[in-house]
Amino acid sequence: MFIILSSVMIFGCTNDDTIYNCNYLLDVGLNLTVNLNFPQYNQLNFIGNSVRVEGVGNEGIILVRANTSSILAWDGADPNHTPSACSAMDISGLNAVCGCEDGNEYSLITGVALNDNSQPCTLKPYRVELIGNNTYLVSN
Repeated sequence: MFIILSSVMIFGCTNDDTIYNCNYLLDVGLNLTVNLNFPQYNQLNFIGNSVRVEGVGNEGIILVRANTSSILAWDGADPNHTPSACSAMDISGLNAVCGCEDGNEYSLITGVALNDNSQPCTLKPYRVELIGNNTYLVSN
């Protein structure tokens, strides 16, 4: 009986979240409703556009319209830096660029570093789900 119970516990639990193993950023709680009908999010109605939202995450979050059916959400802080005045990233097209001296740059589609493959951390992702007509919930 113990073996069956153990097997169920081990193999029955799955998680579809990306494993994020970087220790520079805090695991802050996030629960943000985004309505694309509001002016501050209107640009997300068009593929390839990004919007930065301040006051959530570590240094805000960056939302990206990746295609017709999905929006991606990333933490707005460089995951390869301790939090500092320069670690907040700016949007540059479909990339995010760190303001620190090294100028780390990441893809807003994949989350991976573009200018240096030795960067151990990808952008910190958040979950985005459609909850209504043009309304999304961003959470972790």
